Amino acid sequence: MKKLLFLLPIFVLLQLSLYAQVGIGTATPDASAKLDITSTTQGLLPPRMTTVQRDGISNPAEGLVIFNTSTNGFEYKSNTGWISLKNSTTVNYPSVLIGAQYWMEKNLEVTTYRNGDIIPYVPSKFYGFWTPWPALTTGAWCYYNNDPSSGYGKLYNWYAVNDPRGLAPTGWHIPTDAEWTTLSTTLGGNSLAGGKMKTKGVDRWLSPNTGATNSSGFAGLPGGLRDNLGDFSNFGNFGYYWSATESSGSNAWSRFLTYNNGSLTSANNDKHFGFLVRCIKD
Repeated sequence: MKKLLFLLPIFVLLQLSLYAQVGIGTATPDASAKLDITSTTQGLLPPRMTTVQRDGISNPAEGLVIFNTSTNGFEYKSNTGWISLKNSTTVNYPSVLIGAQYWMEKNLEVTTYRNGDIIPYVPSKFYGFWTPWPALTTGAWCYYNNDPSSGYGKLYNWYAVNDPRGLAPTGWHIPTDAEWTTLSTTLGGNSLAGGKMKTKGVDRWLSPNTGATNSSGFAGLPGGLRDNLGDFSNFGNFGYYWSATESSGSNAWSRFLTYNNGSLTSANNDKHFGFLVRCIKD
């Protein structure tokens, strides 16, 4: 009996703790908070994991928060999927005026659509356990050769370009084939435009980097591609850019720059290719 009486206060305290507030670093947690952490020298560290590890969470609850080391950002689970806490719509993107068009100075590197939904990062030829890169019919991105240090921008398939949620940040859009043609015409036509768009020298471009002056300020880089089999190639000697214009059910128009001439060349490519993206102002 004495033992039961001794345990009774502990039982009461445990029951009260189910309903009590918790303060860390404070004896008086705010009335509106179940957990109140007070500190001026330390922060709150959520679980850190890759996209693959995140997708392995069994039945994640709505509101679950993680830090995704693959995309370098916080994410939370909603009833529609994982949502990034990055807000790309507030970023001030530097631009360059070429003729009457304002182009982004750099290639696109977003990991979410305009509404915050995650664009899947697909580093391997296979996405998850079933869908290979060549069979994707939804948006995806990767780094060239899965190397974040490549530094020339992300490679997106055309399904990301065409997604109704918007790949380009607010105030921008992916250039149409006609808008690429306008750029080329402004720079003297296809045979001259590429040289005026490429960065100078051979520290990035393969020699001889023919005609490169970057007089337009476009600063085109040889970011290579990911092909429709999921393989990488042409880093250092070609830079490929998507347009927003579809040419058929399976293909879309693009433009490319190359190391051995000064042209801006039009091409018709499989939508599964991974190309760079450069945006133009609305």
